[in-house]
Amino acid sequence: MAFVAEDKRLYDYMTVEQIVRFTKTFFPRWNHGFERRLMEQFELPPKRRIRQLSKGMRTKLALLLGFARNCELLILDEPTEGLDPVAIEDVLQILVSLAAEGTTVFFSSHQIVEVEQIADHVLMIDHGHLVMDAPMDQVKEQYRHIQAVFPDPVDERDFRLPGIETIQAKGCAVSLVASHNVDSILEHFHMLRAANVDVAPLSLKEIFLGKVKARS
Repeated sequence: MAFVAEDKRLYDYMTVEQIVRFTKTFFPRWNHGFERRLMEQFELPPKRRIRQLSKGMRTKLALLLGFARNCELLILDEPTEGLDPVAIEDVLQILVSLAAEGTTVFFSSHQIVEVEQIADHVLMIDHGHLVMDAPMDQVKEQYRHIQAVFPDPVDERDFRLPGIETIQAKGCAVSLVASHNVDSILEHFHMLRAANVDVAPLSLKEIFLGKVKARS
């Protein structure tokens, strides 16, 4: 396994090529070809001392030392911290490739767009509490934002149905987030003679913000 921590701890007195040479002696499955490819792709300066590297370069070096181990489990904490948009896309594509080749990748990130882009299972944590644990495909298929207008004023108590995560009712208008059971919720809306019903998918960021606000 390989673990790349958020602080990207490295031996500052070494050069880039020295720490690569030092690290790979511990890992018999080290992928030398992948190492060379990443050195070039990440544009890492072999002769430069680590203390002289920028934050982004330190991140790239730490990732190289983890990626090239050819490990079965890869654990990453904020893997794109300090990287520019091009480098971020490179790292995300590498993670997708590693997963496709059989590596289990477990990573934590505050960059929710990146999580949505590559993860196949997502866990959301808010102040130490697990608020979601679901496959990404299920999240994309089932989570919906539903808005409707009714002929008469309604109350939130009129919508105590399975699948409704959050709801706001104001006068004749209702806005809610559903995690599942959308068809039954829409049938209930029509039974109450709803008009102008709008159903839209939610991004992972919108879902997270909704769950955090619901807990506050």
